[in-house]
Amino acid sequence: MTITKIKNFTDLEAWQEAHKLVLLVYQVTKKYPREERFSLVDQTRRCTISISSNIAEGFSRHGIKEKIQFYYVAKGSLTELQNQLLVAKDIGYIKPSTFEQITAQSITVHKLINGLIRSLNTRYKLPNTK
Repeated sequence: MTITKIKNFTDLEAWQEAHKLVLLVYQVTKKYPREERFSLVDQTRRCTISISSNIAEGFSRHGIKEKIQFYYVAKGSLTELQNQLLVAKDIGYIKPSTFEQITAQSITVHKLINGLIRSLNTRYKLPNTK
């Protein structure tokens, strides 16, 4: 088993999968009605970008607790995205199959963020406070 040195936030699998989620959400929200451009489209895109952005920012922080806090913020944005997607599905903006695809990707990202948090808590023997 080869261990790869993580040198940049783009090396993090959590960021890579979150970035895929951003691209997927942008592709899907292009098809929303025009009247949603400044409401549901904007809000959905913002919370999605926040996921990968907070993973990136957390990576650059030097304090372990600060890193973990940014990863928790990314999880919060991910939960916000899941809510936006439920709304979009329920009002007919996205097909159930598309919803399932994005949901599967969001679950992958959620697990990876949890892994980052767990790894830092374990490595630095921090109590899991959240």
